[in-house]
Amino acid sequence: MATPDFILALREKIGNDPLWLSGVTAVVLREGQVLLVRRADNGAWTAVTGIIDPGEQPADAAVREVLEETGTDAVPERLVLVHVTGPVVYGNGDRAQYLDLVFRFRWRSGEPYPADGENTEARWFPLGDLPPLSDDMIARIAAAVADEPATRYAVSPQSAAHP
Repeated sequence: MATPDFILALREKIGNDPLWLSGVTAVVLREGQVLLVRRADNGAWTAVTGIIDPGEQPADAAVREVLEETGTDAVPERLVLVHVTGPVVYGNGDRAQYLDLVFRFRWRSGEPYPADGENTEARWFPLGDLPPLSDDMIARIAAAVADEPATRYAVSPQSAAHP
């Protein structure tokens, strides 16, 4: 699902004015790898992200997004970061900013594929050999692996090229 219906209804009333929204990031881990998706709108590699629907529990939203975007089954282990994203301006001029809740997930089953059209690719990457990522996305992934042995998993700006 691209844009939730409740946001489309709000946009009919406020146009492109800024929206303050609640979002989730699911950092799905499997044996030293992280699941990433390549966004169809801008080509960026990211962890799975999405918008929390009204009344939805954040962890449930993250589970839903992982399944919708990658076709995989994963379970949340814990909340690892709460932060505010920078302002976002979408191609159509809509503006938003997010209170983002980042969850560490454990993969359970399924091989990833771009399941819902929001992404062009979905695949596993070794934590020490990530594709180009934004500093913000590196921070989200680093928060999810912070308690892993440092010698085994190194996630830093040096381990991924920046756009």
